[in-house]
Amino acid sequence: MNLSILIPLLNEEESLQELYNWIISVMQSKNYTYEIIFIDDGSTDNSWGTIEQFAHKNPHVKGIRFMKNFGKSQALHAGFAKAQGDVIITMDADLQDSPEEIPGLYDMIIDDKYDLVSGWKKKRYDSVVAKNLPSKLFNWAARKTSGVELNDFNCGLKSYRNVVVKNIEVSGEMHRYIPVLAKNAGFSKIGEKVVQHQARKYGETKFGMERFINGFLDLITIWFLSRFGKRPMHLFGAMGSLMFIIGFLLAGYIGISKLYHLYAGLHYNLVTSNPWFYIALTTMVLGTQLFLAGFLGEIILRTKNNEGRYKVSSEVNFL
Repeated sequence: MNLSILIPLLNEEESLQELYNWIISVMQSKNYTYEIIFIDDGSTDNSWGTIEQFAHKNPHVKGIRFMKNFGKSQALHAGFAKAQGDVIITMDADLQDSPEEIPGLYDMIIDDKYDLVSGWKKKRYDSVVAKNLPSKLFNWAARKTSGVELNDFNCGLKSYRNVVVKNIEVSGEMHRYIPVLAKNAGFSKIGEKVVQHQARKYGETKFGMERFINGFLDLITIWFLSRFGKRPMHLFGAMGSLMFIIGFLLAGYIGISKLYHLYAGLHYNLVTSNPWFYIALTTMVLGTQLFLAGFLGEIILRTKNNEGRYKVSSEVNFL
């Protein structure tokens, strides 16, 4: 199978018919073998009913329905697990991503041997203050932190080699950083393609300004996980040991100083009257706690149980 097209959605009933017709037109014009997987992330409108209608008419259309809204990352995770195509295309359901871009993204994977190609909405029709400027700042920070040179991490229109999506773990709200996850997994040939961005035709965006705040927090998380996720003791253990040693040496100096004053018959103050004693004690306690945090992190990594992050209520056209 040439293509798996993954479309996560939430309350996009109005746009689904137009999107479906548009995708089918592109698939037929290029004679691709394909599957379209709609992942309904807990919609409260008739989105799932519309998907079922598509699936009954067209066996290439498949659907996954969540019991409630679990988030875009979980929807993509479910779709990646089911996808069978040589190339996986992800796109949003709001008609802001053009299906006409699919052949170009597909060719870059097949012909140019990219592992992943991310769309770049160079010309946008969003609010400059509410979306464009925060997005530019966010993308700049993501490039500097991750080392992945992309201009638009947030673009939902991306293409992947099948082996990539089967070897990355998308959780939380990490869908923005799939290129970073792919790089950390060893897939280094990551490209970018300028794609057409269209003004939203129906409804309202499901994402507000909070997504940029969450995005920056996730960026810190993914940086930490890429550096120390497999070995938390390397960070917490090293910091804890260093702080404990500093506190221990400082406490030792205070104790030796008091013994010297006693031996020499000099005047001395009580150890508990010396503020450096409390600094040393606090440093040793914090060092011990950091060391234990690293130790517990190692234990959790070795015993963790990967529980399901989402619940599926219905599926259609999956064998």
